[in-house]
Amino acid sequence: MEIVFLETISLGDDINLDRFDELGHVTKYRDTPVEVVPERVKDADVVVINKIPMNEKTLAGASHLKLVAVTATGMDNIDRAYTDSHGILSANVAGYSTEAVAQHTFALMFYVLHKLAYYDHYVKSGAYCTSVQFSHFEQKFSELDGKTWGIVGMGAIGKRVASHAQEFGCNVIYYSTSGKNTDQPYESVSFEELLKRSDLISVHAPLNPATRKLFDRAAFEKMKKSAIFINVARGAIVDQEALTWALQENKIAAAALDVLDGEPMREDNPLRQIQDSGKLIITPHIAWAPKETRERLLDGVYENIKKIL
Repeated sequence: MEIVFLETISLGDDINLDRFDELGHVTKYRDTPVEVVPERVKDADVVVINKIPMNEKTLAGASHLKLVAVTATGMDNIDRAYTDSHGILSANVAGYSTEAVAQHTFALMFYVLHKLAYYDHYVKSGAYCTSVQFSHFEQKFSELDGKTWGIVGMGAIGKRVASHAQEFGCNVIYYSTSGKNTDQPYESVSFEELLKRSDLISVHAPLNPATRKLFDRAAFEKMKKSAIFINVARGAIVDQEALTWALQENKIAAAALDVLDGEPMREDNPLRQIQDSGKLIITPHIAWAPKETRERLLDGVYENIKKIL
């Protein structure tokens, strides 16, 4: 069995892949430019990928290919019509990052809610050394208790975030982007009502035609000026021009992002105009990436290959 890893860089250098040697002959590439993919997969029975497109252009010569194993949950990069018509199976790993993404959601939220960028700078600048009192709270912040947390997308991650938010005393409301997931133990509301009522909004929905640029200028216009917006789902759910405008015009208080429309971040991304970390924090798509989470992901990939083949 020929197993080819095309982008081990996406898994990290601290993850051991030796277990896959039990399943066949393994070839590992740290990264693979799209134009090189056909040559590297032509003799493969299994291809392990993360973001590389799998379509006619990249797979046309892969006559032995039986399985595309994805080191992720999303499979937007696979042309399922092509793979299905050629008898190529595809397998993702669902649910491996639920705890990690929920955790990162709160890390981002507390960073902006508690004005940590400001207070960290205040201490490290030496200003605290000259203070006449033990405490300094120039920039005001709030408790979570009693706040309304709106969740867009009540899948596994949305449910976990809702549970944590409730433990902090939040009133949880949610909007089901599919219109089907309305039987949760929280108040289901329309998108417009969620925008108007929420003190915090976090996005955990899939990207599809219904959610693409769901958060546009009109959406941010309806939010509270004191609202905090968090997106750990898919970057294209947010109109980045609109979010930039909302932050510059103080239509919302702050935003915290782990995903962007275009990754890695493009130099012309309008969000780069906002250098105030108290108003905007962006992490480079790392919510899924604690070591334990990546180990769990590889366990799932290993089992997918073993089970299917």
